[in-house]
Amino acid sequence: MRIAYSPCPNDTFVFHAWAHGLVPGAPPLEVTFADIDVTNGLAERGAAGFDVLKVSYAVLPWILDEYALLPCGGALGRGCGPLVLTREAGLDLTGRTVAVPSERSTAYLLFRLWAADVVPGGVGEVVVMPFHEIMPAVRDGKVDAGLVIHEARFTYQDYGLHRLADMGEHWEGTTGLPIPLGAIVAKRSLGADTLRRLAESARASVRMAWDDPEASRPYVREHAQEMDRAVADQHIGLYVNEFTADLGEDGYAAVRGLLTRAAAEGLVPPVRPEALAFP
Repeated sequence: MRIAYSPCPNDTFVFHAWAHGLVPGAPPLEVTFADIDVTNGLAERGAAGFDVLKVSYAVLPWILDEYALLPCGGALGRGCGPLVLTREAGLDLTGRTVAVPSERSTAYLLFRLWAADVVPGGVGEVVVMPFHEIMPAVRDGKVDAGLVIHEARFTYQDYGLHRLADMGEHWEGTTGLPIPLGAIVAKRSLGADTLRRLAESARASVRMAWDDPEASRPYVREHAQEMDRAVADQHIGLYVNEFTADLGEDGYAAVRGLLTRAAAEGLVPPVRPEALAFP
């Protein structure tokens, strides 16, 4: 099976056992590492070369005809939402320029839902830029604010920046649901039996990672670039949790809630409820 996921610690931690042939009965994986914005694009284009992809939940409305959502392996959680950062504490974002990593990301949907509630005048220009450029751009005054994800939660103060708002706090406060971030999807054309086997393999890989966290550490470090070990551990602790092993009732409710609210704001096409059902 050809799979593409990010080099972020949560993905390498989750898929380590499976990618290294340690999960009994799991199909062998050929792994490609790619930023989630790239994998979102691959899914939207229906890239023939990939059977399984890590994508943003935000992209599901465009791909569910061709891809099935696996009930495990992804990233949901509490207290792990994207942040809006500014140089000036308490900045009013009305009419301001905001840098975002993607307009097809869950972070972007959460940001737009937050802005609709708390920035009545509306933000100004939204600029898409690579994730690693956002905090320097805010620090240097190239943009007024930046929407950041993942390990930036732990490092933004190194850039002298202020947390204006936490999209996760807003989402959880208004819905009571976990924050849906990244999903694992697989081609529907593989058939129901294979899809179930893939889900079982992903779930087993998660549990093996939990059973022996040290086994995955070299793989995580190899792909985490310059990330500090403590930050990588925090990253895994936030994004790999009970929802990674099984979306469960709350997980599915969170996904449906996000896509329903985003569709009501005109941010995504509406999704048929049955389209999220796993074969």
